[in-house]
Amino acid sequence: MKKTAVLWFYIFICVLFSFFSVQAGAASENPNDAYGDILVKRVVDGDTVQLATGERLRLIGIDTPEMHESDKLYRDSRRSGEDVKEIKRMGKRSYEFTRGLLEGKRVRLEFDVEKRDKYDRLLAYVYLPDGTFVNAEIVKAGYASLLSIPPNVKYADLFLGLYRQAREEKKGLWGE
Repeated sequence: MKKTAVLWFYIFICVLFSFFSVQAGAASENPNDAYGDILVKRVVDGDTVQLATGERLRLIGIDTPEMHESDKLYRDSRRSGEDVKEIKRMGKRSYEFTRGLLEGKRVRLEFDVEKRDKYDRLLAYVYLPDGTFVNAEIVKAGYASLLSIPPNVKYADLFLGLYRQAREEKKGLWGE
């Protein structure tokens, strides 16, 4: 009887140890792993997408013109002196470019220091399976300005160089 009780106690300890080992391993997993292969359900605008999980994701480091009525649209119009209709037209062009790159495609996300913004959107750098760096591609093609918000500035210098080149070469929105 005593041997059976010791055996059951030993089994209990082993199961308990295994349970806590698995929990500790799960807690130490890389948070990027869950976003290593995820579907972009739809493109909301030139710099925001909705993932298959239902989460909204804002591409870090870039800013595209607004295409929907919003306070930001009117702030941008006052700041730039540009007509609201023209900003919306450019916003639609940026949206179409981003949509062609991302909608219905699987992507990998890379996070910087802060993973979410004040609107609870994910903040990430986005990569296609072929390695295309989407944030950079949008800037390079001339469909985005820069928006560097510390501490998420890992690729700010890269984006600045691509932005300057797109402007000089009159690509995308800068060729109009």
